[in-house]
Amino acid sequence: SYGQLRKQLESNSFQVEQYVKSLSQQSDGDRDLQEHMQRIQSLADETAQNLKRNVYQNYRQFIETAREISYLEGEMYQLSHILTEQKSIMESVTQALLYTDRGEGARELQAAFPKEAEEGKVRNLTTLLEKVEGCKNLLETPGRYLVYNGDLTEFDVDNMVLIQKVHAFLMNDCLLIATVLPTRRGMYKYNALHNLDDLAVVNVKENPPMKDMFKILMFPESRIFQAENAKIKKEWLEVLEETKKNKVLNEKQEKEEEAPHSPVLSMSSNPFKDKEIHDEEEVDFSLEWIQELPEDLDVCIAQKNFEGAVDLLNKFNRYLEDKPLTHHVKELRAKVDGRVRQLTDVLVFELSPDRSLRGGPKATRRAVSQLIRLGQSTKACELFLKNRATAVHNAIRQLRIEGATLLYIHKLCGVFFNCLLDTAKEFEMDFAGNSGCYSAFIVWSRSALKMFVDAFSKQVFDSKESLSTAAECVKVAKEHSNQLSEIGLDLTFILHALLVKDIKAALHSYKDIIIEATKHRNSEEMWRKMNLMTPEALGKLKEEMRSCGVVNFDFYTGDDCWVNLSYTIVAFTKQTMTFLEEALKLYFPELHMVLLESLMEIILVAVQHVDYSLRCEQETEKKVFIRQNASFLYDTVLFVVEKRFEEGVGKPAKQLQDLRSASRLVRVNPESMTSVV
Repeated sequence: SYGQLRKQLESNSFQVEQYVKSLSQQSDGDRDLQEHMQRIQSLADETAQNLKRNVYQNYRQFIETAREISYLEGEMYQLSHILTEQKSIMESVTQALLYTDRGEGARELQAAFPKEAEEGKVRNLTTLLEKVEGCKNLLETPGRYLVYNGDLTEFDVDNMVLIQKVHAFLMNDCLLIATVLPTRRGMYKYNALHNLDDLAVVNVKENPPMKDMFKILMFPESRIFQAENAKIKKEWLEVLEETKKNKVLNEKQEKEEEAPHSPVLSMSSNPFKDKEIHDEEEVDFSLEWIQELPEDLDVCIAQKNFEGAVDLLNKFNRYLEDKPLTHHVKELRAKVDGRVRQLTDVLVFELSPDRSLRGGPKATRRAVSQLIRLGQSTKACELFLKNRATAVHNAIRQLRIEGATLLYIHKLCGVFFNCLLDTAKEFEMDFAGNSGCYSAFIVWSRSALKMFVDAFSKQVFDSKESLSTAAECVKVAKEHSNQLSEIGLDLTFILHALLVKDIKAALHSYKDIIIEATKHRNSEEMWRKMNLMTPEALGKLKEEMRSCGVVNFDFYTGDDCWVNLSYTIVAFTKQTMTFLEEALKLYFPELHMVLLESLMEIILVAVQHVDYSLRCEQETEKKVFIRQNASFLYDTVLFVVEKRFEEGVGKPAKQLQDLRSASRLVRVNPESMTSVV
């Protein structure tokens, strides 16, 4: 047996020469050796197939494992990057706190000799600014003095290419950037001036050779600078943070000093002025979180802490909800609105297809939810749907066209409708409280379905596949489309509307093929009985006719292997019923008249041929045979077509009934010269 032979060949002690010698001795002749060789060859073929199957399975598992490793590697890299950034931020905060402690002694000296210290700072600022062209107006601001300055190198934010050498002047309320003049040693040219309220400082992770860098964020742009060494970079980070905090504290102290004079002002005779002062008192700007709000928003945006930024904005809006709109409130709102625009731009960028396609629709949830909280539901909906449209397009484009058409269509439907289902579920979750966005999703679904139908039709209809293949492909698409009903999304009507043009063309094309084949057979018609030669062939024909719905075909079979029908009529029956079965798989109401008219045209070709032959044939024997074929065509074939059409469509076809009724003219008066048509 095969099992024993396999065990013998797989044994560790198996020796080929001894096995062949033993086999030769035991065999009765050449025939036994050939049978044994065939069994060994069958085992070899089976083993080869098993090896191929195992190699293929291992290859698939290897590819899936490699893909998972790639995804995991990307996620680990992102996690490492986030942890490094968090570490850098914590170090910056720690150093800033240390710098604040060291700055206490300097403030005590300034408090002991305030006038001399102030004059010295202004003198230093004047001396340095004389070396900068185009910034004399900076000295016109009272109380402005120099805090820190030094040489830096500026790099491009996107590709980290060196741009220029600059000299930065940090003053108590602003940061001046000046470029080096190569032709005049020690002289600089004005480049930009940034208000400390409008910028945030972020440490840049060390990435040799790019090191000792820090970033200055100003809406809507940012700049990267490199210090000479790590020590100078640390000093810049500390002094920038310290200066920003001192500016906030000084503004707070100035407001507190102005507050005691408000009772005197309240004696003014101007009632409108009194109301404004009263309103100012109602809004408490001394709260620490209010004063640090712009800076905290900058930090949240820089760290991509979108939830924290939106929480701060909501807290701010709730605080000012019942407060009067004073001058100071307008100023603060103007600063906050700038941060809101910057936050919106960052969230829009996060929703761009280049950023969030890989993680599927869930990857967009964070940015979408924060845009909705900012009151940007329409924009969030538009960006989300654009993102998913690109994802669907890429998924379809990446499908490889290989193997049979039906296999490709299975893959295409699986990819597209799964994407559509995931998108619909994510959309329902993200926009549950925004019913106005659902119409946009329906419009998007139609456009996405059109994208799918374009790829579907290109592969199924443009490549001139057979009607049976096209019917199976359309059936697969319908089944996948029906799965969307579980979430209340029915796109079947839209799918039908997009496919109807191509299906009509396919039905007309196949109808023309059948008509041409029928006319060709009619032209060679000899009106002779069929001799199938063997009982097997006759049995096969009977089975084919039963599958076509002709249950009384035995009535038309004769002795031995003869069939009392013409080959033309039998071939026409099989071809017509095959066309009807495949067309019913493609059927939907919009195709009713197309299918019915195609059937009528096909049937009329055969009816006209039989009618013409009855009227023109002179031989009595042949005329009897033609009448027998006509009886089969009218009583059996037309009846089966009419019944099967009614079952598939759900309603009778009056045209088919009329055609069968009209055929009675031939049976009642076969000698008549009147045509059925």
